[in-house]
Amino acid sequence: MATYKFIEIVGTSKQSWADAASVAVEDACKHLGEVRVAEVRRMDLKVVGDVIFYRVRLSVSFKVQSTSKLAQALGPDILED
Repeated sequence: MATYKFIEIVGTSKQSWADAASVAVEDACKHLGEVRVAEVRRMDLKVVGDVIFYRVRLSVSFKVQSTSKLAQALGPDILED
């Protein structure tokens, strides 16, 4: 049996929404370990002067290996009662 956690993350890019999603998933894989599914929840863009930032909000699931690893990935306060 395995336990999975879902979180939402946001990726940004100056190139495209696809690039923004790729950046977010790559970062999630580095920090969370076994990422299983990433689902695009929302796409938008932000205009700052002449620069366009593509943003993608993703729901990501990953396998929880231990409470301590989860605390490291999400921050120590997340698991405190």
